[in-house]
Amino acid sequence: MEEEEGDSGFSPELERMVAQEDRALKPHQEETKIVNLGVGNERKEVQVGTGMATSIHDKLVTLQQDYQDIFAWSYQDMPGLNDDIVKHKLPLNPGCSPVKQKLKRMRPEMSLKIKDEVKKQFNAGFLAVA
Repeated sequence: MEEEEGDSGFSPELERMVAQEDRALKPHQEETKIVNLGVGNERKEVQVGTGMATSIHDKLVTLQQDYQDIFAWSYQDMPGLNDDIVKHKLPLNPGCSPVKQKLKRMRPEMSLKIKDEVKKQFNAGFLAVA
């Protein structure tokens, strides 16, 4: 028995549920622009949506500028972060050797960004070798 073109053989209810699931998982894509809240050469960038009225956009940026001291702009701005909230460990059995995998190649600029981010987290005490 041949299926008609466009007929998947699934019930309409199942197709509807799959379509709804696909819609629900897609991220919201709104145009944004970067606004620097820093003074002088200091970079404190936030992304603000462009879909709002100009008056609301201006009020939002002013509010963020007035209260920029409450944002954490770097890892050093979070010294009292309690590690009981989130702490990840990799328990390794000393008698077993780790599985070695081939390194995944990345673009050089991406590798440098990752290296810098790991250094920042390590220097701020967010990462540690136990």
